[in-house]
Amino acid sequence: MLLSEQDQFLSYNGEVLVFQLSKPKHAEEADDKAMSLCVRRMAFNRDTKLFVQKSSGVFSMGASHSKIEMICCSCTTDSRTGIILPCVLMKKKKRNSVKYFVLLLHSSNQFEPSFYFKLDYELKEDIRLFAGPSLLWRHANKLFYISSNTCVVQSAPVHLSSVVWTGEIVGEGTVVLGIRTACLPETEDPDGFSVSDRAVWGSEFFGYAIQSQKFLTGTCFMPHAYSRVVSSVYVCRSERLRKQLRISLVAITHKNQLIWFQNGTPKGVCELPYEKPCSVKPALTSSSDLLFAVSFASGNSCVIQRRDSLQVASKWQKVKCVLVDDFIGSGSEQLLLLFKDDSNADVLNTFKITDLGEVNYANDINYKHDVPAAEGLQENGLLTVRALETRLQAGWTSVRELQKHLGLQKKVILESCRALIDLVEERTHILPNSKEVKCRRWARSLLNSAKPFVEGLVSLWDDVENPPDSLSKETSSASEVPERFTEELWQRVVGDSLVVGVKLTESFCLSLSDVSLSLVMDQDFSSISPIIKCQSKIIKLNKAFSALAVSSSQIEPPPKKMKLDLHSKNDLKKQFPQRSSRIQLDGAKTVTAITSLSPLLAFHRVCCVVLLHARKQNDQNDSLQQSKKMTVLCGKILLSLEDISNGRYSIKMPRDNSYCTGSMEDILAVLAVSVRFSFQIVSCDYTLTPVSSWLLGEMECTPFKECQDNIFCHKAGNVHGTIFNWALKNPFEGVLTIFCRNLTVLFQCLHSLTRVLPPSCSVKLLRSGSKRVLTEHLALALEKEMLTLKNSLFLKETKAENSLTWGNESGKKINNASLASLLDTEEGVQQFRKKLQNEREESVRSMNQTMNGALYQKIALKIAEAQLSSDMIVWRLA
Repeated sequence: MLLSEQDQFLSYNGEVLVFQLSKPKHAEEADDKAMSLCVRRMAFNRDTKLFVQKSSGVFSMGASHSKIEMICCSCTTDSRTGIILPCVLMKKKKRNSVKYFVLLLHSSNQFEPSFYFKLDYELKEDIRLFAGPSLLWRHANKLFYISSNTCVVQSAPVHLSSVVWTGEIVGEGTVVLGIRTACLPETEDPDGFSVSDRAVWGSEFFGYAIQSQKFLTGTCFMPHAYSRVVSSVYVCRSERLRKQLRISLVAITHKNQLIWFQNGTPKGVCELPYEKPCSVKPALTSSSDLLFAVSFASGNSCVIQRRDSLQVASKWQKVKCVLVDDFIGSGSEQLLLLFKDDSNADVLNTFKITDLGEVNYANDINYKHDVPAAEGLQENGLLTVRALETRLQAGWTSVRELQKHLGLQKKVILESCRALIDLVEERTHILPNSKEVKCRRWARSLLNSAKPFVEGLVSLWDDVENPPDSLSKETSSASEVPERFTEELWQRVVGDSLVVGVKLTESFCLSLSDVSLSLVMDQDFSSISPIIKCQSKIIKLNKAFSALAVSSSQIEPPPKKMKLDLHSKNDLKKQFPQRSSRIQLDGAKTVTAITSLSPLLAFHRVCCVVLLHARKQNDQNDSLQQSKKMTVLCGKILLSLEDISNGRYSIKMPRDNSYCTGSMEDILAVLAVSVRFSFQIVSCDYTLTPVSSWLLGEMECTPFKECQDNIFCHKAGNVHGTIFNWALKNPFEGVLTIFCRNLTVLFQCLHSLTRVLPPSCSVKLLRSGSKRVLTEHLALALEKEMLTLKNSLFLKETKAENSLTWGNESGKKINNASLASLLDTEEGVQQFRKKLQNEREESVRSMNQTMNGALYQKIALKIAEAQLSSDMIVWRLA
């Protein structure tokens, strides 16, 4: 069957429907033969890369004394079933009247007449088929429509100059978007800009809902200023958000532009390559690119691509029709371009299927009509895709290598943890053989960095393995702890945190800055690390419980250190146990470990080994190199979901006769999870009595029974569980210490406090407690710094000290009498010259003494440690 100018093309479910009217071959046979409407279903064959006919259908119509034409076709929804079906509008013209009828095409290729109507004029302007099936058109600047439900022509109460779009809007049904002469109200509405805009341009956009017969504001589609240039519109998306209509659409103009509008605002514009654009269709391709196919009256077409901006992606000439559908069955849409063929060949003989990406099928196309820029753009796109695929493959290779590396690292860490558990529990750890250990040199560097943690592990990865006797000897020496440092092990649950505490003995004399706890799961898990990440804190309370002090926290497990850990040691906050405050001399010290509770509850029941890490020095003046790290096994804790649900380890702070009678472990657990803030409050005009009233009244605090200066907040809400310490220096000055969970609680407490304080009060944040204690620490630090400098210059083991005794070799001083006797004789003068020359040479040698590198490193380290300690205290006092 040959093509004619009357043929219509329609895409439906990936197929191409070709509608054709059969005509008599000779004019004299017109009265004898009837006209018929034929349809052919064409599907694309990916093997032959051609369109083949699947089926066909015919609808006969009487043609005597009538002229039958096919007006348009479209896919519309059948209101009876809700199924989208092809629909064709036909015209049968007689002498005095024009009859129009609408046909529906079913899957069996049977045509069904839907409805018909007669008019005394012909339809020529803005003819649209929509759901129902229904039909609307414009005549004499009026809008008419008819549906299959009523079969009666109705007129809309609106005058319009053009219809630019018809379709479905969410919540409104079928809506007609048109342009009409501006209808200005007598009084200006709240949308003043819209009124003035319509007055200037003299026209406006409007939306008319067919079912509800109401008007929609045109500015939600686009500004009225575009009403004089827009020729066609396609609404891409419509939605309602908070009862407001939001529209995304594209419009083509008489100025050869395509404009993207979002909620009535232009978001992008693209210049079209040809003149007189007439229609636009969207297509969503496999790469999720939104394409707009624009057809022109001249028979040309172009595709606009919308990514970061609107741009012309490709263009073609001599195009008969552009269809959008999934023609190759890939699950995404493609463009089908049917080209004009001068040879008048068979249907769909000259076509092109493309999505401007990987899909590109063509048949019998003369490519001299294609624009070279379009081919170049597609070629560049393919090259870009290949380059991205290569980079993706290289990235995947790197990911596999990284996974192997992480797997090996995980095995090393797990084996180290097992060795650590065996070491502290005095069990013999069986080393893996050489076949099981790979990449030994890489692992050696990793274990060397963790050597200060467990020194016995280094032998696991050395090239020459230690014999079993030496290993057991090292294990026994590392685990030997003659002193008893711990008294009690306890655990508490505070919110989502698990607090494990170890009470230290009063004889504990090690540096508190080097004390921490580690939690190691006793179970043998092959997929996870048994070391639990936790945070260590040291809490010191004196016997009278008159003061509280919480040390700064550090993350456990500690960071990896090199074998020479002098450069990575952060010892800025070292304590002075020999001359520090009374709290450290007679105070009870407790070290705690805080970790997240929820990951542990995933195991339902878990047993953890508690390890205490400390550093012991033989001499308080020894450097860090001469100190010895030690690990003490404190015991085991058992944690189960059942115990947590029963509240076995929960904090209990009951009231008894206006006192808080919580246990010492509960108090320490609350302090461990809290952050300490100290504020100096000074009032020049009034006494600070409102602070005590505020604590006991509004904050509902009760003092601890052991010490009434430290009080616990029982007020409901976020501030519950906060501990306060109020110390008055005099009636006009005091220090308020707050132990709270987070900054939000702190701000709530301060906000409540400022409302009861006198207006002239000043509140100042203290960085580290009382100035008196910091001043004492600073004096001790400066004294230690001076002693370090003095001892470094006069070390007995240096050569410089030996050379300083150059003037004591004679052991005698030359007095005036002996000097006179020496100068009387010639021999005496020579002896005097010789002694004077020796003294000069020894003096020069003493000023040019050298020092070896190890000695200089030791002296510099001692001086740096002393200076850093004093500088840190000065920063706290600032």
